[in-house]
Amino acid sequence: MVIEPETHPPATRTDVPARLDRLPWSAFHRLVVTALGITWILDGLEVTLAGSVAAALQTSPRLHLTAEQVGLTGSAYLAGAVLGALFFGHLTDKLGRKKLFNVTLGVYLVATAATAFSWDFASFMLFRFLTGAGIGGEYSAINSAIQELIPARLRGRIDLAINGSFWVGAAGGAVLSVWLLDPEVLGPDLGWRVAFGSGAVLGLVILYLRRFLPESPRWLMIHGRSQEAERVMIEIEARITASGHVTLSPVTVTLTLGDRHKTTLVSVARTLLRVYPGRTTLGLMLMASQAFLYNAIFFTYALVLTRFYAVPADKVGLYILPFAVGSFLGPLLLGPLFDTLGRKPMIVATYGLSGLLLAVTAQLFNMGLLDATTQTVMWSIVFFFASAAASAAYLTVGECFPLEIRALTIALFYAFGTLLGGVGGPWLFGVLIESGNPNNIVAGYLLGAAMMIVAALVTLKLGVAAECRPLEEVAPPLSTAL
Repeated sequence: MVIEPETHPPATRTDVPARLDRLPWSAFHRLVVTALGITWILDGLEVTLAGSVAAALQTSPRLHLTAEQVGLTGSAYLAGAVLGALFFGHLTDKLGRKKLFNVTLGVYLVATAATAFSWDFASFMLFRFLTGAGIGGEYSAINSAIQELIPARLRGRIDLAINGSFWVGAAGGAVLSVWLLDPEVLGPDLGWRVAFGSGAVLGLVILYLRRFLPESPRWLMIHGRSQEAERVMIEIEARITASGHVTLSPVTVTLTLGDRHKTTLVSVARTLLRVYPGRTTLGLMLMASQAFLYNAIFFTYALVLTRFYAVPADKVGLYILPFAVGSFLGPLLLGPLFDTLGRKPMIVATYGLSGLLLAVTAQLFNMGLLDATTQTVMWSIVFFFASAAASAAYLTVGECFPLEIRALTIALFYAFGTLLGGVGGPWLFGVLIESGNPNNIVAGYLLGAAMMIVAALVTLKLGVAAECRPLEEVAPPLSTAL
């Protein structure tokens, strides 16, 4: 059997984007947020557990890792996320959002369950790498699907709140670790294993919820599957009108599509470097600076608490909990301002304040004026703004490039940003902490502060006013008929 390639007939007109953007907030959108957005809760759970069990991994009879090895496992997780984002991001644009957000979740489930059975440093690193690959793939598949399904007028606040929910997982991981790492509850080699296994249980629940989500009508639209896009739109509209007893207003705005765009490395490079060079520079700066800030600090925070403040390993979660709460409240409370005041001023404000407050915290640490409690208070304030800034980075790279390469673009920026600012961060801070010299830690903090401030300045020049605008207006599809 020969399968003919799917193409648009000349000048195909569609009203799918306008119909999606005019939908009222409904139970359907809440399902999207729950079933897809919970990915960030998983990531937060994973990262927090990895940070909280750092000291336990060093005292584990089977693993007995050094501080530098703990940092390396954090880097392995991020390296896996980078490669997973690139590989699965390409497949997400090619095969569809729904297929891939189920596949990537399956990779995560298997790998995090395997982590619980690690027997030495090498196996632990391998399973953390594979867990990261699943989460990295989730980033591209989930971000693209969420932005394509949420109405334009709400896209900023919803996207920030969802990305910020990473810290709900972080808070859950912190609470869970306090109980699991208590030596009177579980043995020194069992608590951290149960901690990682808990992520797989949550993943199974998410896999079930995703059965009820449709394919993105926007993805179907640009792949020449207009009849399927229409069918999915009718089903979504029927669900909303039936559950909310509302009447949907008719739409008059349409989009005209030409022949289907064939995505190649050359076309992607041309789009990023020739069509949108300013947005490409902006995306790299935002992703790299926030990746370094949060990965370097958060992956090694438990080591700082135990090494410099003598906090017992089983009590680390108590200090990470308020840190996580402040980090979730930032994007949740500041998110609406990204839709009202606008993307550009809010990105400048959150990145700039994060950098300045981090520099202040570094100086207080260097002067010996902080203890475990006040250090946590300062981090909570810094990450109130930094968490909103990091979420805004994902929002920016997702909405500022064409539909045909949206998932791959998210993956590319996540990959390059993480490589530049994230993979080396945990390892670098692990080495700095291992040295036992506070001055070395301060230098690392100041580097992170400088990167955030530079990103704020770049946004002043290159920021994009994407608030409340349809995705197709912010970046026209590559298959748009001229």
